[in-house]
Amino acid sequence: MKTGHAFKGRGRQGHAGSGSMLRRSRRPPKAKPEGHKQLPDYSVYVLSPLERIMCVISGAVLFFGIGYLFYHQWLMALVLSTGGLLVPRFWRKHMLQRRRAALNLHFKQALYSLSSSLSAGRSVENGFREAISDLRMLDPDAENDLITELSIICARLEYGEPIEDALRDFSRRASMEDITNFADVFITCKRTGGDLVEVIRRTSSIIGEKLDIQQEIAVLVAQKKFESKALLAAPILMLVFMNLTSGDYMKPMFGGMGMVISTFALLGLAGCLLWIIKIMNIKI
Repeated sequence: MKTGHAFKGRGRQGHAGSGSMLRRSRRPPKAKPEGHKQLPDYSVYVLSPLERIMCVISGAVLFFGIGYLFYHQWLMALVLSTGGLLVPRFWRKHMLQRRRAALNLHFKQALYSLSSSLSAGRSVENGFREAISDLRMLDPDAENDLITELSIICARLEYGEPIEDALRDFSRRASMEDITNFADVFITCKRTGGDLVEVIRRTSSIIGEKLDIQQEIAVLVAQKKFESKALLAAPILMLVFMNLTSGDYMKPMFGGMGMVISTFALLGLAGCLLWIIKIMNIKI
């Protein structure tokens, strides 16, 4: 009987132990540590709160000044100052274009470095590491987006991830034609055993020629852009001059039919600005 009670006690202890083990195993997994950052997406540009506030304030001041210049009424100027809310959208687009242009230029330089490294007999992994050093030699004080991306690719290689996956992810986040074409050609050569050195050399030369053409067009268009800005500023400067020198002569424009004419003139200037921006946006 004692032996039976002993076995029963051990059985209860065993069940209790297994229950505690189950309870321990059912504990929720630990949360991931904070500070984990998502990889950047180069198809969008996110303004910081300070940048957004500065864009709205500067745009509101500019539109308020133009409104008061055209109408000489505080109410109309305040209504036009609400146009400052549209400025962050245009500033975001401008900064995104600058960021993508810089990324494309640095990518061209990295391809030249990678082509030289592979021609010298280095491996692909060492070629990407060498490209980081070459980019830092060109601009020692800057940490641009491409250096960050090449560092991410090298870190993935150290963790055993295939270079094809790292390049495919980079091309997806960049959403740029040149980078996507290079990644596709690189992955195809890597799988089929093609001449990787010759492919990278040809790709770097083609992308380099394309960027050179874009720079030549930018130089040719720069003078026309300056002339267009001068033409848009001329009517506003003329209004400032007439208001300061001949205030009585401009009084009919600030009431009655004159306000309608001023409104059409202001809309015409806005339409010319949008038209010039569209014409000057030349893509290859």
